[in-house]
Amino acid sequence: MRNLPALTPAEAPAKSRELLDDIIGRHGAAGEMISTMAHSPAVLQGYLEFSRAMKRIKIPRPLSEKISLALQEWIGCGTCLAAHTEAGRAAGLTETDIALARQGTSTDAREAALVEFAVRVLTEPASLTGDDVAALRAHGWSDRVIAEIPGLVSLNQLTGSFNLVAGIQPSTG
Repeated sequence: MRNLPALTPAEAPAKSRELLDDIIGRHGAAGEMISTMAHSPAVLQGYLEFSRAMKRIKIPRPLSEKISLALQEWIGCGTCLAAHTEAGRAAGLTETDIALARQGTSTDAREAALVEFAVRVLTEPASLTGDDVAALRAHGWSDRVIAEIPGLVSLNQLTGSFNLVAGIQPSTG
């Protein structure tokens, strides 16, 4: 059940209208989540800027989709799970890759370490120690990639939580 309606540019506050008009002008449509975020110009602008910035991370796209699948499984957003499953397939993930990612792991030990770390950043960040970071370095992950994990977790937390609060459900058909 929808809790917040999607807004058209005409219904949106002025700053949101400007952002929506720009997105629609460039892409033809804004999408359900973005149109619903338009209730808050601050949330919409923050999401758009953060999302654009996170496209520049050094984590390979297939791996970032595995991480997002693991995170959304914990968050419980069916809309995000569906979107990341589709994006994962487009990035070359197999059905096995997707199933394992949703379980918070991977067949590749190096990737599994990063996926598991990301889930811990989401679910129990206070438990993380320098030893956990050292373990990622031992798997060959750079400090840049390690630093990007909280950003990827935060973006997934924002989108998943927003969709759940707004009542945005995955399309079924």
